[in-house]
Amino acid sequence: MSTRAAAAAWDAEYASGRYRGEPPVGFARDIIGAARSRNLRRGLYIGCGNGRNFIPMSEAGLDLVGLDISAQAVTQLRQRRPAAAGLIVGGLDAVAPSARFELVIGIQVFQHGDRAQAHQHLTGAAAHVAPGGLLCVRVNATETDIRHRHERTEEAGDGSFTVRYRGGPKAGLDIHFFTAAELGALTADGFTAVLPPRLESTPHAPPGRGQWSQWEAIWQRHRPA
Repeated sequence: MSTRAAAAAWDAEYASGRYRGEPPVGFARDIIGAARSRNLRRGLYIGCGNGRNFIPMSEAGLDLVGLDISAQAVTQLRQRRPAAAGLIVGGLDAVAPSARFELVIGIQVFQHGDRAQAHQHLTGAAAHVAPGGLLCVRVNATETDIRHRHERTEEAGDGSFTVRYRGGPKAGLDIHFFTAAELGALTADGFTAVLPPRLESTPHAPPGRGQWSQWEAIWQRHRPA
């Protein structure tokens, strides 16, 4: 699915009330704590959505630029937080290649696309982390019980896989499901784990069965010797 089509799909989701009134994910507290302990504030939040995590992190003192392909999400975020100046509609290509941030955050966003695209999303984001800065990631894990109709389109030797949804809110979208080893390989060059990949699982709301699992991890970029 093209970026334009994906943006249209997410516009429809946000227009229908997606994430409205939902509390932030617990991982936001880990990001705030890791940033405060290192005196880091200035960050790039990729896939900021309509603010469920962006707003509490901003209120905690983080100075974030928000980026999302959904114009509807960014509009809602501007309405909820009029003082937020750095909000951009677009993908990572809207950020100058030379831009570096103390924090680069992606929560449930780097999993979009097939394996190669998901890897490109994550490593492209990592390239914007300044020396000593943090890369904060939450992505779908292979342990997830996928509830909506789908087909597997890729299976890799490391256990990761990609599905194309045939039903539900992501119908037509390719979504990649990561392993911890895969994440470790993608961040091995130039980063040290501050919070090694941690599995977080949430039961599907009834009548759904099983659980939805994500890897949550924080890495710090090495400083020059």
